[in-house]
Amino acid sequence: MALLTQAPKGTQDLLPPKSWNWETVEDVMRSEAAIHGFGEVRTPVFEHTELFLRSVGDTTDVVEKQMYTFNDKGGRSITLRPEGTAGAVRAMLEHALYNDGLPVKLYYLTSCYRYEKPQAGRLREFHQFGVEMFGAEAPVADAEVICLAKSIFDRLGVKNLTLELNSIGCPTCRAKFHEALKQYFEGYKDELCETCLSRLERNPMRILDCKSPVCSKIAEGAPHILDYLCDDCKAHFEGVQSYLTAAGVEFVINPTIVRGLDYYNRTVFEFVSNDLGAQSTVCGGGRYDGLTEQMGGKSMAGLGFGLGMERLMLVLEAQKIELPEPPACEVYIASMGTDAAKEAFRLTTELQRSGIVAACDVCGRGLKAQMKYANKIGAAFTLVLGDNELAEKKAKMKNMKTGEEKEISLGDDFMNDYLAITVTAEGLGSLAI
Repeated sequence: MALLTQAPKGTQDLLPPKSWNWETVEDVMRSEAAIHGFGEVRTPVFEHTELFLRSVGDTTDVVEKQMYTFNDKGGRSITLRPEGTAGAVRAMLEHALYNDGLPVKLYYLTSCYRYEKPQAGRLREFHQFGVEMFGAEAPVADAEVICLAKSIFDRLGVKNLTLELNSIGCPTCRAKFHEALKQYFEGYKDELCETCLSRLERNPMRILDCKSPVCSKIAEGAPHILDYLCDDCKAHFEGVQSYLTAAGVEFVINPTIVRGLDYYNRTVFEFVSNDLGAQSTVCGGGRYDGLTEQMGGKSMAGLGFGLGMERLMLVLEAQKIELPEPPACEVYIASMGTDAAKEAFRLTTELQRSGIVAACDVCGRGLKAQMKYANKIGAAFTLVLGDNELAEKKAKMKNMKTGEEKEISLGDDFMNDYLAITVTAEGLGSLAI
């Protein structure tokens, strides 16, 4: 019989043991976020569409081409979140988290959805670790957010990453930059794609982010925003660089970075890997001062980043970075007969309550099949229970690596005997480590 259906295009199932690798990486992220004073926020997978239209920008690829938008049964326009920042900002404003003092520091591990051509490191359902900081205008805040991202990479042992920095200015200095861009791209109107032509008047800076090879080639000769920064933006960008230098963080200036979302201003940055091919950006972010006000809330500075989980896992795989193995079964308790099965279950439960990875038969297998399964899951020890063992309240526990067998009590001394055997054994299990 054929399967009813398969996973939708652009999505993937995350299965053991890869799911354990993800959990390990996520634990590092949560730990580093906590060290830097960030607390977790969890927002809905869908929001009212106007949230993303207002925040992400109606001239971006995300809004124009990639959002999953539909009307619900009440006729309201709903969109699956294409990125994490907008929902975090909405939640922060709605619940007035700023009343607890500034800065507000939030992080999230979340799924996002964009309709685009699936390829390595770019899926229609993808996952992000992100952080957002509100109420911090000083350039040291930019440096802290960047250092948080770097600390995650450092703890995971990721190599060959380049931190690229740019400033895209504020509305004041960007106005002059937009005029310069318009004048430049006007000379290539006959060559620009249809989407970029529509952006020429509305937001010419978005042309710099176009993925079309033709538009990308034209954009290489476009003016650079750094030549148009006002004094305040220039001083802020220099401040960010000085704090990063003080922290020993290496970076390069890349004046072509604009990021793909309209809410960014001033500092933008990317961590770029040489191990990903075309999709080289593992982490990207920057400032979005003014976004809270644009969304109808209190005006305050904002900044953050998004780190793509799928891309990070590809980097770890490419660099052959070994992550801790998932906990293996320490002891498998096999049984023969109904009474022995109940006792095996009781002992297994006692072990599990003590934090020991233990298992017994739950499929009604015969003894031979149970032992075969114990080998398959790599059980360090096995214990076989039958009528004789139940009557004597004793059994033999076998070290599967050495073949050595030792007697163990099935009564009140069971845990003491078990620990004595495993702590002295070679190749210790979960508790002995």
